[in-house]
Amino acid sequence: MNSPITKLADGRYTVGQMIGTGGMADVYLGLDTRLDREVAIKVLRRDLAKDPAFVARFRKEALAAGGLNHPGIVAVYDSGEENNSPFIVMELVSGQTLRQKLQAEQIPLAASLEIIKGILNALDYSHNKGIVHRDIKPSNIMITDSGDIKVMDFGIARATDDIGATLTNTWNVVGTAQYLSPEQATGELADGRSDLYSLGCLMYELLTGRPPFTGDTPVSVAYQHVSSTLTPASQINPSLDPNLDRMLEVVLAKDPNNRYQDAAAMLEDLEHVIKGEPVTTKIKKIFPRRKLFTSLTLVAAAITLLAVGYFASAPTGVSIKVPNVVGLTEAEARVLLKDFNINIERAPDAKIPLDRVASQLPLATSEAAAGSSVTLTISEGPGNTTVPVGLIGLSLEEARYKLTAAGLLISQTIAVDSDQAPGVVLSINPSPGTTTTAGSGVTLEIASGNVQVPLLVGLNEINAKTILTQSGFLIREISASDTSKPVGEILAQAPDAGATKTIGSVVTITVNRN
Repeated sequence: MNSPITKLADGRYTVGQMIGTGGMADVYLGLDTRLDREVAIKVLRRDLAKDPAFVARFRKEALAAGGLNHPGIVAVYDSGEENNSPFIVMELVSGQTLRQKLQAEQIPLAASLEIIKGILNALDYSHNKGIVHRDIKPSNIMITDSGDIKVMDFGIARATDDIGATLTNTWNVVGTAQYLSPEQATGELADGRSDLYSLGCLMYELLTGRPPFTGDTPVSVAYQHVSSTLTPASQINPSLDPNLDRMLEVVLAKDPNNRYQDAAAMLEDLEHVIKGEPVTTKIKKIFPRRKLFTSLTLVAAAITLLAVGYFASAPTGVSIKVPNVVGLTEAEARVLLKDFNINIERAPDAKIPLDRVASQLPLATSEAAAGSSVTLTISEGPGNTTVPVGLIGLSLEEARYKLTAAGLLISQTIAVDSDQAPGVVLSINPSPGTTTTAGSGVTLEIASGNVQVPLLVGLNEINAKTILTQSGFLIREISASDTSKPVGEILAQAPDAGATKTIGSVVTITVNRN
């Protein structure tokens, strides 16, 4: 793919092939012709360059990282704007992200501790410079081909003197939920100790193979960071040094005052563990109950506000919106669906946990009469399932529901010429009746036909996905952040609204995750 611009900064930088993409920007291979060195050039996506909030955040990334000069931090060399396209010129790093490495292999203990050490050295430097990263997670850590550790993407970093401008809404949390500090989850001040908590989550995952807290939704994970007791890492991986449990108990303390107070203190303990020596940090056992109550109240209040609109009874026959219950337990779903009659089906599902709602019909936000039926498919967990019969002749939406209820996904649609109505299923692979693994994909041949892409920008995530599903499109989702707009709002789409595409093709939506 070619860049929308081939030269930047009066020709100083030439832009080559795309080497990466993200929620906000595309990254291209570049050449600094003045210094004759290869660089990486991050260009804000054109559809986002029209939004002042995205431009401001993009410029803030350049300012935050531009003042950092450390071998453990991906360097920012230059920034500017060309043809209304803001760009950042960065160090070109050859390697892979920690997330990619974790997906490919189990990292040995010694190598894991060296990774944590490298990140701590980088954070110690950035914190002493007054910059808090605020989004430490595996996808923001690079491991170079030579094995060096580099922290990247200071896009939501905040200077210490501006840290009072933190978010105050539980739903506008910054960072990825599995690595989110309790204070970020509740909208309180985030400082260097918040970065250390996020690093503690990453460390826990390296040592055990999973993050300390998981859940069906970002909100449920955030709630656990605030309220749930940490399972000692040694209970998952009994071979671990008990001193690592002690370190994790400190760095993952709910109260920042009970954590390591700076990266240097955590680094000192880590050095002890690497040398086989006991850690020296005293663990403060006392947790302030008033603070816990306040934090839980903030999260609970947000959850209550989300749900309160569903609790009022509606007269039978009145048309109301069907709430989204996917991921909830049956009991939780029944509370929200109290205006409807509920039918329960069960099926294997490789992604939705056991005894959680895997799918629903009608879809969330659809209009349905109070007292009408809603069918919920409850997950039986991973396992084998059977490709359902009776799909031939159904619409793409109807086939998707039956496949989802059977624990299967549509991995590909192939549009073929037919005298059938557009979107009608003509064949399926594997064949109906075939036993296959729950969560695997099937390929559908559907009758060709063109449909217009609907306008999605400005809608919430559930509405957009419902419209796309009902229109016969498959969905690709990417994330971005705009603190001036609600979480879950669609910020961009591709193709644009009004474009004519074959039914069953993919539409990409950019969802605001803040």
